[in-house]
Amino acid sequence: MDANSSLFDQLGGAAAVEAAVDNFYGRVLADVRIRHFFEGVDMVRQRRMQAAFLTVAFGGPNHYSGAGMAKAHARLVADGLNDSHFDAVVENLAATLRELGIADGLIAQVAAIAESVRGDVLGRPAA
Repeated sequence: MDANSSLFDQLGGAAAVEAAVDNFYGRVLADVRIRHFFEGVDMVRQRRMQAAFLTVAFGGPNHYSGAGMAKAHARLVADGLNDSHFDAVVENLAATLRELGIADGLIAQVAAIAESVRGDVLGRPAA
C-alpha cells in the first residue's frame, strides 16, 4: 500500500472498518463514562451508520445517508454530551485500532479526523 492510498485503504478497507466498529462499540457499551448515551439505541443500525460514516470520513466509497454531525448528536448534547465524553470516544477508538494492529501514524490520522468534527458533534458554532 502506498502513501497515496486513502486512509480507508491503508486501514484495510470495508472489512477492517466493520471489525473496528464492532470492537469499538463493545468498548463504548462497557465504558461507564459514555455507555448511558446508548441506552435504547438500535445498535445494529448504529453500527451500520457508524461504519458508513467512517468509510466516507476515511476516503472510502460514500454510502452514508445519515444526518450531519450536529443534528445527529443534538439530543445527546441536550443530555449533557461534552468534551470529556468526546475524549472518551476518541480514546476508545484509538484503543480499538491499536488492538487491531493499526500503525500509530494511521491512528493519529483517525484521531485528527475525529477532532475535526468535535465542534459539530458538541453543537458548537463554527469558528
